[in-house]
Amino acid sequence: MTHPANTGPTEAEHISVEAHLNAVLRCWTRETGIAVQPGRLSIELPISAITITAEVSHASRTGLHQFSRVQVRTASGGVVPADPAELVRLLAEEIRSEPGEVADLVSRTAESVRNVTTFVGASGSARSPMGRFLDAEQALLLGHLNHPAPKSRDGLEGVELATYSPELGGAFQVHWFAADADLVSADQVAGAPSLQGLDALQLMAALAGTTPEPGTVLVPAHPWQAADAVRRPRVAALLASGRLKALGPLGAQWYPTSSLRTVYHPDLPVMLKLSLGLRITNSRRESTRTELRRGLEINRLLDAGYAGETKQAHPRFAIVRDPAWVALDEPQAQGGPALTGLDVAVREVPPGIDSYACLAGLVAPRPGGLSRLGEAVASQGPDAAQTWVATYIDEVLVPMLHLYAATGIGLEAHQQNTLVKTDVAGRVAGGAYRDNQGYYLASSYLDGLLKVSGESDSTLAVVEDPIVDDRLTYYLLHNQALAPVGCLAMDGLADENDLLAVVRDRLDAALPGLKAAGPDGDRLARRWLTAETLPCKANIATRLKGIDEVVAPLDNQSVYVDVPNPLAVV
Repeated sequence: MTHPANTGPTEAEHISVEAHLNAVLRCWTRETGIAVQPGRLSIELPISAITITAEVSHASRTGLHQFSRVQVRTASGGVVPADPAELVRLLAEEIRSEPGEVADLVSRTAESVRNVTTFVGASGSARSPMGRFLDAEQALLLGHLNHPAPKSRDGLEGVELATYSPELGGAFQVHWFAADADLVSADQVAGAPSLQGLDALQLMAALAGTTPEPGTVLVPAHPWQAADAVRRPRVAALLASGRLKALGPLGAQWYPTSSLRTVYHPDLPVMLKLSLGLRITNSRRESTRTELRRGLEINRLLDAGYAGETKQAHPRFAIVRDPAWVALDEPQAQGGPALTGLDVAVREVPPGIDSYACLAGLVAPRPGGLSRLGEAVASQGPDAAQTWVATYIDEVLVPMLHLYAATGIGLEAHQQNTLVKTDVAGRVAGGAYRDNQGYYLASSYLDGLLKVSGESDSTLAVVEDPIVDDRLTYYLLHNQALAPVGCLAMDGLADENDLLAVVRDRLDAALPGLKAAGPDGDRLARRWLTAETLPCKANIATRLKGIDEVVAPLDNQSVYVDVPNPLAVV
């Protein structure tokens, strides 16, 4: 990052650079098995004959280390402050990555640094309060704390970056297309309360605020996607034929949530999950037809009582429903329709939405102050951190484990997909999971699920049980449940070992209920309590292999490494 003559980096630039250096070093030390202890850290890079040095101001068994004074020392003895993009390049050389993937990640890391600088620089700007739910969605200024390019946006800048970014309070009207009815596929759950008595196509017209011409239906699109899609040859051909018409922006202004492509309006009963071809972290975010159908399958399974045991055992935990979808297809002479990237999943707005906040927004660091979670816990008195973590495990994590034990359904419940329900003082009062993509099904449960659904196959991601166990170990434990532990310890509100002991105690207390929920139902929790090492996703390695996790095969979706079990008794 260059600066005018005689000027140095701004405070926002400094915060952004430090955040990215920390994220890269957290990834590298985890993925290569380097032990991190308080004091000085040296990482030798033999291929480039360079040493990376840093001061470890906070070492965490959850992986949320804090580094400062990150420097590059050359073989000749020269020492310069580290640059995040250059650090990524040096580390990539050590694992002999493909040059094209290295160049891409280096570029995206630099872009992420620029974006975070913008987000941090604007964070003090006055904004109209929109409620606790949206506040948490807009709170991820630094992004994923274990990813080298958490806020790259595929080249978005200027007005587009400001309009489409939740971190900047962005808002926009959805763009609409009118299509011949025979080009559009749709489905919905009959009687879903959030649809307010409308079918999916009627709902689209109501949200657009216009009546389509006879024989046509309306399909919404994120404005970036709308501009991109019309340049695609298949969509351009439909436009040229008159079978598809671009209507432009209509209806209410929507607010992007932390995923960017799911949009929310506080006065409407539904959110819209739109396809978005931007690469965000590792993947382009365009919906597959399986993903759209999966949301409805989950709805129907829940309505049929498939998760009834979990609901009875954990009534304060819920699955956010996706009760409808609409998609524009391209007709083909042979085979089924081709996808166009113009589609939408309809998501319900849970009752009392402003009692919910995504976990990622709660634990997100705030430059110069406590996290939102830390701020709430600090106001609750002695031992509040231990109480918060204990209640969180009981009300959020254990219900997810119970659902897996009882039904075989594993939730890809990372921090952004995990909603925490809190009371006015910030104490945990329940939880929820949102997504129509991240549903695994352990293959040993498939026959039982099909008996309930009455179908011949399932749209869920059916995977062998051990692979689901590994995925849930990362998503439910490393990424999600240990995030409050790392956050509260980083904020100085409790000793991390004490909080890890709380997690162990609550998991141990849950074992009888999990064992009763299904065959070998306590298997995963027992593994977490007893194993010396556990599998964990490696974000640098995954990114340098060029894996798009949305479309990659399920058994090769990401790179995983074994790391020391943070719950192991020390």
